Amino acid sequence: MKIWFDLSNSPHVNMFYQLIKELEADGHEVIITSRPLANTIALLNQKGLTHTPIGEHYGKNIVKKIFGYPIRVYQLYRFLKNKKIDVAVSQSSFHSPVVAKLLGIPSIYTNDNEHAIGNKAGFYCATKVFIPETLAINKIAKNGISSKKIEQYPGVKEGIYLWQKGIAIQNERKNNNDTQINIYIRPEPQTAQYYNGKKNFLDDTIIALQNKYNIIILPRDKAQSEHYHQSKFSNIVVADKPIGFDEIARKCTLFIGAGGSMTRELAILGIPTISVYQDELLDVDRYIIQKNLMFHEKALTPDKVEAFLHNLNNKQPDLELMHKGEAAYKLLKNEILKLQYV
Repeated sequence: MKIWFDLSNSPHVNMFYQLIKELEADGHEVIITSRPLANTIALLNQKGLTHTPIGEHYGKNIVKKIFGYPIRVYQLYRFLKNKKIDVAVSQSSFHSPVVAKLLGIPSIYTNDNEHAIGNKAGFYCATKVFIPETLAINKIAKNGISSKKIEQYPGVKEGIYLWQKGIAIQNERKNNNDTQINIYIRPEPQTAQYYNGKKNFLDDTIIALQNKYNIIILPRDKAQSEHYHQSKFSNIVVADKPIGFDEIARKCTLFIGAGGSMTRELAILGIPTISVYQDELLDVDRYIIQKNLMFHEKALTPDKVEAFLHNLNNKQPDLELMHKGEAAYKLLKNEILKLQYV
């Protein structure tokens, strides 16, 4: 079977990497398209995944996004039309289900962000819609979208690709030097359509703490990288190239995330995590917070960070979410293989 994955944002690379490698090992052919957004291209290259960049990201400008959307749909269609694809798979790629519809092939569309406007096209055109159990079906099944094609998978999206490594990473963390505090910070997704929060709101806190702790900034793009290379941030480390997730998870004492996916990834592994997300929380974030795997603090001050570190208690990973992640992974793979007969 020939399977097309559209990996159009950084989190999609980690989400589908193991699944892609397993499908290839099973004898299936995988075609990957990508988009130059955040660290997507660099991560794909880092992991050795062959891919074809198609289209561009139009930033936060809604007019550019509207006009740019059909352009990438057409570009993808033109690239794939003679490749005899059997099934399309994507996470939050608003283009993939539409292109699959034009190609006349079945598609699986997964999403856990109920606020993303681009979901509508994905939900309408996809053959199968996968959402986490934390997201109510009635939030998706409306405006003509049938509930029959919606399936809830166990746990959260991040569990789908973390269940195989969670316990191993925690065992490796036992060897960390307790005297060295590494604070990794992922800034806000400034160009995302769904994000309406503040920009650079962590600057004062970072400046106040940079001489006391080892702070590593994980910028999303060139503009953020340039911002944190200013002289006032002279004592922090700016990761100009993507750092492997496993390395971050092993060394991280505290993770501060202003976005979604990476923040949840670290949290469900039992790594101390503070979400500083400025916009309305997703249902999946509320779920993780309720489980005490993540704290949410919009107005994070240096004193609050100090207090959090003082009371730090690094919990073991929630085995329930690891087990649910394994079940969700197998469910997703089985559904992909079943679609070849649709």
